[in-house]
Amino acid sequence: MTDADITIDLDRALAATAAVVAAIEPGQWTAPTPCAELDVRAELNHLVRGNLVFVAIIGGERWPALGTDHLGDDPLAAYQRAAARLREAFATPGVLETVYTAPFGKGPGSRLAHVRVVEVLVHGWDLARATGQASAAFPQDVAERALARSRRHLTTRPEGPGAPFAPEVPVPDDAPAVDRLAGFLGRRV
Repeated sequence: MTDADITIDLDRALAATAAVVAAIEPGQWTAPTPCAELDVRAELNHLVRGNLVFVAIIGGERWPALGTDHLGDDPLAAYQRAAARLREAFATPGVLETVYTAPFGKGPGSRLAHVRVVEVLVHGWDLARATGQASAAFPQDVAERALARSRRHLTTRPEGPGAPFAPEVPVPDDAPAVDRLAGFLGRRV
């Protein structure tokens, strides 16, 4: 996979999660998610803010404030706007080779794109689980690549309260790739 291919994977992950968000019913916004402290609306808000943080990192801008409601009255439109801005940021010439400082440390834009692919897939998976949608809707080849890269790059994990990932949860080898990715990041599948 070339660095340029990561933007195709990002686009496909964003589109799959958009389909999940579009299928959320009005009464499901307060449903609990696999992220114990977040309901569906809060998790989508977290995902939208994450996309906007990465736009800000690439653009050298101020990060959006924690605790801000980024969804407003139309969560799907808010997600779509943030996804479009993220796609545009990663389409900027030279962005994949440029080194940035991100929440996880310094790395090239291609690494930032990989992190967003993983975040979009896993939080999309969380939203699908919370709202009774099938994980089969996620592009399995994209999830396979995200899992393989995650296994290569995430060899140690911070532990304790506030850690971004829980210990890996075993998932059968024949489970969908997005389920195995979620299990690798500590989600109960």
